[in-house]
Parts: sequence; C-alpha cells; structure tokens
Amino acid sequence: MTTDIRPAVSAASAGEGSSLARGSSDINAATRSEGGQGVDAVVSVRSLNVYYGSFHAVTGVDFDVPRNRITALIGPSGCGKSTVLRSINRMNDLVVGARVEGQIFYHGIDICSPRVDPVEVRRRIGMVFQKPNPFPKSIYENVAWGARINGIKGNMDELVERTLRQAALWDEVKDKLKESGLALSGGQQQRLCIARTLAINPDVILMDEPASALDPISTLKIEDLMRELVRSYTIVIVTHNMQQAARVSDQTVFFSLNERRQGVLVEASPTRDLFTKPQDQRTEDYITGRFG
Repeated sequence: MTTDIRPAVSAASAGEGSSLARGSSDINAATRSEGGQGVDAVVSVRSLNVYYGSFHAVTGVDFDVPRNRITALIGPSGCGKSTVLRSINRMNDLVVGARVEGQIFYHGIDICSPRVDPVEVRRRIGMVFQKPNPFPKSIYENVAWGARINGIKGNMDELVERTLRQAALWDEVKDKLKESGLALSGGQQQRLCIARTLAINPDVILMDEPASALDPISTLKIEDLMRELVRSYTIVIVTHNMQQAARVSDQTVFFSLNERRQGVLVEASPTRDLFTKPQDQRTEDYITGRFG
C-alpha cells in the first residue's frame, strides 16, 4: 500500500500532478506525524541516521525547515551536509550501499516510509546540483522536457517563459531559445537548471553548493535569485561559504564531526543569532576560523 501526499499539501503547495504514492489516497496513521512536524515547518528531520555500507556517516540529526525561508547547512568538509540534503528528497536511495534511518516529515507525511513514491518526492522537493548539468538539448527543451515527462499540461511556451523569468534568465536567452543549453556560460547554465527545476512546480528547492563553481558576479546573481525565489518556495542550501550563508539565509544549521568522524548537527538557529551569539563552542570555533 502506498501513501498519497495530495491531501496533506493541497493547502500549502501550488503544484498539481501525480500523488506521492501510487494507488492510494489514504494517509496511514503510522505515516502521518503526531507531533513530529515542527510548527510552520515544511520539512522536519527527526533522528536521521545515514549509513554507507558499514560506515555510520551521519548520526542523530534533528531540525526543521520553515516555510518560505532559506535554510543554510554549513560545516567542514565531510561532515554530512550534502548527505543530509540528499536524504530530504531521497536521492540517497540511488547510492549503492546507502541506508537511511529515522524520519523526514514533509507536510506531516514521513517520506522515508516505503509506501511513499520517491519519484514523486523528487517532484515536490526539487534539486539543483553543485555543477551545472543542462541537458544536451535546446534552452527551450531543457525547461519543457521535464515538465512534459511529469505530465504537466497547458501552454508550454508560457511555462518556459515564466520559469526562465523566475530564474532571471529570460532577457539573456529569449532570442536564442533554440540554441543548445550547453553553449551558455556557467552562471547561465546554473540558472537554466534552476528554471528546469521550477518548471515541474516544486514546493521545496534543495541546492547543493549551487555557486561554488561560479565567478563572483554569477554567484551574486544566484544569491539574488534565491532571495527572490524564497517568496514562493522553501529553499535549503548547502554551502562552504559562511559569508554566503550569512548573506542569503534565514536559518543556519551547523554540522561538524564527532570523535568517530561521524557527521553530527551541532546547532540550528536563526542566521543572525548563530553568527553573532552561537550557543555552542564548536560553532564559535568554526565561524571564527579556528578549524574547518
């Protein structure tokens, strides 16, 4: 039996389409949270543990992702930031040997449940990767193709224009939509990938270091774009750039490593509080450059 997310998100998500689960419109009592979801949180991570084979990579992670806010995940290399991010839309399901334990509630539904369709999870919770990865297709088809295969109907020309405008790219590409997306600059390619994500009408956007491979001007455009998008979407970003986290995020979650080299969540706070009055000495040591 699978679980349908539509009753849970109809009031919160503007998206339409297939359900998270194939074949059932009932929410099983064991799947819906009773107190597991944080107040006004779109996503709530509870007791998350991630394993790669026998290695326990991330242990005991708990935090909430508030609606229409940017949450930044920061910490030293290898502390599990990207692993946690990929868990939120079940991308770790695709990693051989990976195993996820715990609960991740999305609008009150535990999306780690085997009754939930991971493909639909990824439609509701989109991902933008570190390296721009446009398809070897035209700019137009890079946006339209994902919408088509997800069953989105309507005027495709309008959808392409709307999402390219949302991604602050339309004015730069409107006269060359038939040209290859691979011909764009790195920053333009990343914004094209963001437009491609927006085209399937997600509720949450995950970004794994989306500006790390870009020049400073392109990085600023991505940051400005995130602040525009958060009016309509909830965003979670992984970044090694603490200045970027301080500039763009509303909440910051700091991860570090314990003595067993396992990723642990140290502190989750409003961004200004975390950077000006951290509650944990490890956080202060990291943001002041004593390690990491």
